[in-house]
Amino acid sequence: MPAPDSPRASESPPPPGDQGDLEIELKGLVNALYNLGTTVINDSTKEREKGGVKQVGARVNDVVHHLARLDEMSNNVRTMIPSQVLTDIDNARNPMQLTKERIERAATENQFMNAKVAALSSYHKLLHESLCQNFPDLEEHLAVPTTEEHAG
Repeated sequence: MPAPDSPRASESPPPPGDQGDLEIELKGLVNALYNLGTTVINDSTKEREKGGVKQVGARVNDVVHHLARLDEMSNNVRTMIPSQVLTDIDNARNPMQLTKERIERAATENQFMNAKVAALSSYHKLLHESLCQNFPDLEEHLAVPTTEEHAG
């Protein structure tokens, strides 16, 4: 079953090479962060666990290990991530949803611009016809408006 915001099925194998290794390490980090969160909640409700030592330290070390491994792997990855995506993540916003919203907004703006171009083209055609009708001597000097002139 594909994840709702994933470009591929969640159960599919990671791609080969550095990209796959990075994906596996990121999944490990997510798991370690989840474990840390649940341990903090559990530890806050209990006095002490085994031998009087809380498990939070071990969970923090696990997260740090994954972060260090990702830092090492970053030297082999040349994929650039737009800073806006990182800002969105830092602000707890889903970059996939924001990207969808930006694409929809751009499509709406393009439709608006296409309507303006069509209206302008129609106006130029009417103007040309009117000028030719009222000034027949100028007709040979007036350029015939085309759609291509206004499309780009």
